[in-house]
Amino acid sequence: MGPAMDMAVRTDEAAFRAEVRAFLDAALTPALRAAGRATWGTYSEIDAAREWHRRLHARGWVAPVWPVAHGGAGWTARQRLIFEHECALADAPILFAGGIRTIGPLLIAMGSAEQKARYLPAILAGADFWCQGFSETGAGSDLAALQLKAVREGEAYVLDGAKIWTTGAHDANRMFALVRTAKGEKKQDGITFLLIDMATPGITVRPIHSLSGDHEFNEVIFEEARVPVSQRVGAENEGWAVAKLLMRFARQSNTTSGLVRRAMAAAKRAMADCTDAALLARRAALEIELTALEALELRLLGGAQAADEAASSLLKTVATELHQRVAELALDAAGVEAFPAAARKYLNARAASIYSGTNETHRNLLAAQLIGRL
Repeated sequence: MGPAMDMAVRTDEAAFRAEVRAFLDAALTPALRAAGRATWGTYSEIDAAREWHRRLHARGWVAPVWPVAHGGAGWTARQRLIFEHECALADAPILFAGGIRTIGPLLIAMGSAEQKARYLPAILAGADFWCQGFSETGAGSDLAALQLKAVREGEAYVLDGAKIWTTGAHDANRMFALVRTAKGEKKQDGITFLLIDMATPGITVRPIHSLSGDHEFNEVIFEEARVPVSQRVGAENEGWAVAKLLMRFARQSNTTSGLVRRAMAAAKRAMADCTDAALLARRAALEIELTALEALELRLLGGAQAADEAASSLLKTVATELHQRVAELALDAAGVEAFPAAARKYLNARAASIYSGTNETHRNLLAAQLIGRL
């Protein structure tokens, strides 16, 4: 890129940043900013998240990664980074965005024409909010060990079993889930990917409260719940391949540099009057790591590696562990008044290295990729 082209790109980025700031200044009410600042878990208070979703949708910005043909913003990786950065600075609410970030891109890639027509507009408009039905007792990091049974009866699957640690199931009206439709030679065989209406008779949601006292997790019980065959994504017994693609989307988006920037802003507020040299040095080092994470996001999400399994594992591992270290800094720096909020954030961040596959699992995946290239 020559000097003239480089200057043009920087000018365009400056104009885009100004446009984003102007929108945030106009669209974010004091109540929405307060909800964003008070977010301890993976999404903001649900009413604030829904309202912010509606405002972003009205502006055409609710789905930055989606192609324009499907109602998305079609932004570049750099534009997405600028938007996330500005939202973090402005304390915008964090969306309940499983539909936008994971199942939406999956349906664009693999869904039937009928599924795209039915679900994509509803995801964009905020009419459908999706939770993920993957983990079970005994099937967390070893996800292929899942046992939620789905028996086909005519044009429906009858589901019996349970999912656990289901984030936002109490706020969602849809679920995408992996179910066991057959036994195979390998555990990954015989798994099917289904789209489920949470209002289906036979589905019960039971809350699970975390150490911080928050309610984001749930157990979901299925008792003869009937799901139409038309709500299957991919072929029967071949859901593992579908899930692998979805998890690439999830790992790239569940802890972003924007989310870590929010945690850093909280740490800075806690350290407003800090004179402790050791804490200040830790903050400076973490800010350098955050800048490096942003550069890594730009490199991996802006090129051909965007859908690469190794790239998504790398981003997930680096981002979640940095998020935890920033939350720990805020906790160590918090005074008496700020301690409860910092403690809630710290405790919730501990789960980040477990969800979407443990970081130990991702290190194994990265090692296998590296060994395979030797």
